[in-house]
Amino acid sequence: MDGSADIRPAIGKLRRRSTLNWTNAHPRVRQKKLEDVTGGRMADTWFSLHCSEGEEPIYVSETINKAMNPSFRFFDLNTYGPAVSRREDLTIKLWARTEKMEDFMLLIERQLSLRSLQFIGKSLENFHHPLPQNCILFHLSDGIYTSFTDLPLDELSNPTSFQPSKLPTQGVQPTSSFDALMRLSNLDDCIQDALATREKLSSQISSLLKEHQQSLATINSASQSQDSLSSTERSLSAEQKLLRLAQKRRSDLQASLVARRTAIAQGTLSQQKAESDLILARTALTTLASKHQSTLTSLQGQTRRICEDLLSIYSIDPIPNKPLSFTICSLPLPTATSAALSSSSPEITSAALSLVAHITTLLSSYLRTPLPYPPTPHGSTSSILDPISTTLHSTPQRTFPLYQKSVPPFRFEYAVFLLNSDIELLMSRQGLRMVDQRSTLPNLKYLLYVLTAGKGELPGRKVGGVRGLRAGEGDGG
Repeated sequence: MDGSADIRPAIGKLRRRSTLNWTNAHPRVRQKKLEDVTGGRMADTWFSLHCSEGEEPIYVSETINKAMNPSFRFFDLNTYGPAVSRREDLTIKLWARTEKMEDFMLLIERQLSLRSLQFIGKSLENFHHPLPQNCILFHLSDGIYTSFTDLPLDELSNPTSFQPSKLPTQGVQPTSSFDALMRLSNLDDCIQDALATREKLSSQISSLLKEHQQSLATINSASQSQDSLSSTERSLSAEQKLLRLAQKRRSDLQASLVARRTAIAQGTLSQQKAESDLILARTALTTLASKHQSTLTSLQGQTRRICEDLLSIYSIDPIPNKPLSFTICSLPLPTATSAALSSSSPEITSAALSLVAHITTLLSSYLRTPLPYPPTPHGSTSSILDPISTTLHSTPQRTFPLYQKSVPPFRFEYAVFLLNSDIELLMSRQGLRMVDQRSTLPNLKYLLYVLTAGKGELPGRKVGGVRGLRAGEGDGG
């Protein structure tokens, strides 16, 4: 539905506004004034349709914002049933609101009769006649219509409004010509002849169908048989296809079963062979386990014997009336403290430390335990290496002396600490706990005492040294 005229109420004669003050104005100012002028003429509009006065609307349109000639979207009233879609009288109410108004006001309310609508055309392109103010156009499925007769009286008095032409009241008006009447008569004859021909053909077709009813029944039966045969052939073809697929599936399953039986047979043979090998391996494992146990026992015995020899060679004896004070080969070694080391004789202390370094190196080999700080026994000028510290970069810096002569005291004390750390590692590998790391000889004495402890007699030395040991291993002794 389109509103093609200004929706404002009619006013007196308008005077053309002066635009002389716009001549030298800035384009932005001119644009703003133009928007203000056009904005005053714009309005927000919507309409509602009613079947009778006082009822609820059957349709409410959308709101068209800021338009002088609003065009509303199409709608269909068939969904409301024939009581509404076949009705010829309706009421339309148009509501409007300008920018200065807060609520919508009723602008137009008209009672329309669809029979009194005037046809304008398929479109407005070829329609050049002026339309009155607040004219409502209806865009129906077959074209555009409007109503000039339902305007109010004040609008009908407007000279610009549409005035219907007056019919002449005198004289006889021609209604139809003779030629037109003859054409109508011939048309009626043709229609009657067509109806008679239709009845005749219908009776002839009925008689023919009755005469050939048996033939038609035979033809229908043959056609049905042909359809049944085609359906049977299609079913047979489908079943044959399913049969071929089933046969192929059976062949695949048979081949799979043969392959599985072969694999099961091979797996059974492999399992039997593995079981026989397992029995042999268990027998060999028992033999090797007993041999390993005897070797461990012999190794422990030899370790006891070697540690006894070390105790006899490097005798560690306590000093009378001095707790936790020991001598090694009659050389006293004080506790690893700054005061004790500085108060003892440097030569005796360095000789005792060299013997401790020698025993520590031997125990590392006999117990198969690598030392983190390997010592270098060299009499009274022994030393020990620190390969772990990251702050030291060269070998001389990593080598610390186990003697006090001509060396800084802190390097000697650090060397004693590294030697005690090696002894602590040997004790931890044997499951022993060190009470005081500074007690060098007591810790070493405790380690040797534990290593020499055991049941049974000590084994004898193999004759021939290393060659004798190898000969004994070859003989199984």
